[in-house]
Amino acid sequence: MEPAAVDHPDRAPGHGAEPPDHAVWLCGGTFRMGSDEGLGHPEDLEGPARAVTVGPFAVAATTVTTVQWAAFAEETGHVSDAERFGWSHVFHLHLPPAVAARAPRVRSAPWWCAVHGASWRHPEGPGSGLAGREDHPAVHLSWRDVRAWCAWAGGRLPTEAEWEYAARGGLEGARYPWGDDLRPGGEHRCNIWQGDFPHRGPAADGWAGTAPVTTYAPNGFGLFQTVGNVWEWCADAWRGGRVIKGGSFLCHDSWCNRYRVAARSVNEEDASAANAGFRCVWDLPGPDAP
Repeated sequence: MEPAAVDHPDRAPGHGAEPPDHAVWLCGGTFRMGSDEGLGHPEDLEGPARAVTVGPFAVAATTVTTVQWAAFAEETGHVSDAERFGWSHVFHLHLPPAVAARAPRVRSAPWWCAVHGASWRHPEGPGSGLAGREDHPAVHLSWRDVRAWCAWAGGRLPTEAEWEYAARGGLEGARYPWGDDLRPGGEHRCNIWQGDFPHRGPAADGWAGTAPVTTYAPNGFGLFQTVGNVWEWCADAWRGGRVIKGGSFLCHDSWCNRYRVAARSVNEEDASAANAGFRCVWDLPGPDAP
C-alpha cells in the first residue's frame, strides 16, 4: 500500500479536551490493515495487508448529524465551502427531472449533478431542507469544513489507520464490520445501493438516500455504520487530496465496491457531495502518561 502523509492541522489550541460522553474509548493496538483479496480497484492500493499499530483514542459512535453540525454553524458562523462556492454535487435521481436535465454533470461520473444552492442546509438544492433528517449525517461538507468542526469539538479527524482499526470493531481481516457475508441470513447490515446502478433500483434496505446514523446494529466496538450511508473523511493526504473511507449509499459492487473496511478512495480538500460526511476522534493518554 502506498504510504499516506498524515498531519493534524485541525488541532485547536484547546486540543486534548475530554471526549464527549457519546464517544467510544479504544485502547489501540496492532491490527491487520488493508486486504490481499484483490476485490478493490487496483489504483486504490488496498494491499498488501500488513500489521499497523495505533495508540489509544476515542471516536464518535456515529457520524456527525445535521443537528450537531447546525449547532457548530450557529455558534461559530462557519460558512461551508459549498455555501461559499454556491453549489455542490447531488445524485441525479434525487432531483426533479427538469433540474437534473439542465444541471452540469461530472464527465467521469454523469450521475453527479452540480446543483446551485445545494449545501448541508439544502441537501437537494433549493426547496429541500433538514426536516425529518435531524438524525441523518451532515453532508455537503468539504475536508476543510469537517476539520473545523473537529477543532471546535476539541478533537480531530482520524488517520486512515485509526479509522480502519475502529471500523473493524475487533474483527481480524473481515470484509465488513460484522464479518465476510454482506447480508447474513438475508439481513441488510448497511445502507448501500440496491438494483442496477446508477439507474433507478429498489430501495430494498429502506433508504434511497442517507439513513439515520444509528439505523443498523453497531460493530464490536459500538460504532454505527462505519460502512455505507456516507463516505467519511480522514486526515491523511493522498494523491493530491484526502483519504475517504467506508463507501456510501451509492456504492454497488458493479461500480464502487468500496463499502468494505479495507477499501479506500480520495477526494479534493474543497470537494463536497450529498454522500460524504465524517466522524471525529479525540486523543487519549497512553499507558505511560503521568
